[in-house]
Amino acid sequence: MNVVIFYVTLILVYFAVDAMACAGLSLEFGVTGVVNFAYIVFQAAGAYTAAVLTLGPASPSGFQQYIGGAHWPFPLPLIAAAVVGALLSLVVAVLGVRRLRTDYLAIVLLVAALIATTVATNQDGLVGGAAGLALVPHPLVALFGNNAAGLSYNVFFAGFSLLLCALCFLIVHRVTDSPFGRRLRALRENEAAAMAQGFSPFRLQASVLMMGGAMAGLSGGVLVEYVTAWAPSGWLYPETFVLFTALIVGGLGNNWGALVGALVVPTGIGEGIQYLPHFGSPTFTVSVQWIVIGLLPLLFLWFRPQGLIPERHRRFAPAGEKKGRQLVQGWLRPRTSSTQIGELSTSKDARP
Repeated sequence: MNVVIFYVTLILVYFAVDAMACAGLSLEFGVTGVVNFAYIVFQAAGAYTAAVLTLGPASPSGFQQYIGGAHWPFPLPLIAAAVVGALLSLVVAVLGVRRLRTDYLAIVLLVAALIATTVATNQDGLVGGAAGLALVPHPLVALFGNNAAGLSYNVFFAGFSLLLCALCFLIVHRVTDSPFGRRLRALRENEAAAMAQGFSPFRLQASVLMMGGAMAGLSGGVLVEYVTAWAPSGWLYPETFVLFTALIVGGLGNNWGALVGALVVPTGIGEGIQYLPHFGSPTFTVSVQWIVIGLLPLLFLWFRPQGLIPERHRRFAPAGEKKGRQLVQGWLRPRTSSTQIGELSTSKDARP
């Protein structure tokens, strides 16, 4: 029974991490229309930040070398991971969003992801090189008798991860249902029309990229605090397309769709493929996983482009029209005096 609970908590942590990442990407791509093909880079930046701020300063004779090591108490490394993700997104917005069209920006971000992976892999003193970082201490493990493998600690971490996931979705929900969210949708549908209304595309896109980058950095920080390791091989550019597939399957522009997509694609398919019977090459199972993830967006874009949970269409009446409608309804509403009310109640009582 303990093994089953431990496995469930493991799945819940992975789901919470994927859901936080999908929430940020949904805000960028599903709501605003920014095609961020380097999204995994911001998650990796948050993971590395949380790792080095937990590991402490690197020893010159140690087996792993990195920069910026420190011993920050929990939850400061996670907060720093979110801040780094947001600041890195702001840099991308300043350098790319202001000057590049959406399709060109997507290509530039994809190239930036490849460059970042190459640099992190070949520079050993930056973030550990190809081997990455390992032995990251678990947060608050001392409260559980320094038993990070214990069931109670895993249940605690799963609950903590789900709490952060709920917080991210609450923020995304408040943003998308606000007037700011309507501006983002207007920018997605027609940038020229949004500019004609006085909206600044750069400010809107920069704000969204920072919020999405913060959620990506936070998800990376939570993941590295749980698995205690991070390497460049875990954040290659195909990982971004897994999140895009989750949004397409769940439904673009819908917060619940992003949640369902995170449950179906990275968590459901990623874990379900492992239960297939093993035959042929040892890497056959991994190949099947990528084949399925590659086919899913094609099938959904062809047969059900709105996803499992379509975006809810909203219609908002202009302020003047709404006020005028209320005035007209008020004038046309029948008015009953107190005398008439008394006569009505008397006649009602007099009936047999």
